[in-house]
Amino acid sequence: MRSIDLNADLGEADNAEWARNEAEMLLYISSANIACGGHAGTRKSMRHMVRGAKEHGVLIGAHPSCPDKANFGRKSMKLGKDILAEELKSSLLEQITTLAEIAAEEESFISYVKPHGALYNDAVNDTQMAELIAEIITAMDSQLIMMGAPNSEMGRAAERYGLSFIPEGFIDRRYTDKGHLQSRSIDGAVIEDQKARLIQAKKLITMQSVTTASGKSLPIKVKTLCLHGDSSGAVETARLVRREIEALGISVKAFAHVH
Repeated sequence: MRSIDLNADLGEADNAEWARNEAEMLLYISSANIACGGHAGTRKSMRHMVRGAKEHGVLIGAHPSCPDKANFGRKSMKLGKDILAEELKSSLLEQITTLAEIAAEEESFISYVKPHGALYNDAVNDTQMAELIAEIITAMDSQLIMMGAPNSEMGRAAERYGLSFIPEGFIDRRYTDKGHLQSRSIDGAVIEDQKARLIQAKKLITMQSVTTASGKSLPIKVKTLCLHGDSSGAVETARLVRREIEALGISVKAFAHVH
């Protein structure tokens, strides 16, 4: 591996300190997943993050979610029960379009789409949800890349719709034995320790595998590593991981042409 992408969920800040941390993350990452109104984010925050990403040569991606600010997009919404498919399609299209328009106004563009929270997690196993996301991305622009979980319905839906797909690994989350993220409701699902985050990042990069919550070593092929911008110590993790990657002789590089 000569290079790897380092991404972060950004544009979610609701206080000054968090916003400062998000701005600093742009120094270390190569692609930014920008919240576009579903779970967090306003036109103002989107513009701020687009400008910052452009300034630092960071790839811009849309980070849409189910329209659920009350639960930060982390509560599952079942199609046909909690939300109609057409309603979700309309919301996702509006979110992605809003960010794309703002990026265009700033003489930039979005290159990919990464679903957020429950939308992402549900699309791992739910074929209908994964298809819906792929359909919306294709309707928006078939050149957009879809970012998501490896070995999931997301990747299979992307393939059916002819979309490029970037499989993602997480630095600060525990995995199940099936290779998917452990639910945040489980104690220890979010890795808090910096050393443990660094170990996981290094294993994902050098061995293309991860140690699951039960202690098993599981192969997992990824082309990008994610850091949650809202995790405690996220900036420090980004700095340490970038330094570790470069010390291995691997460059941190976006998976698509920037701006």
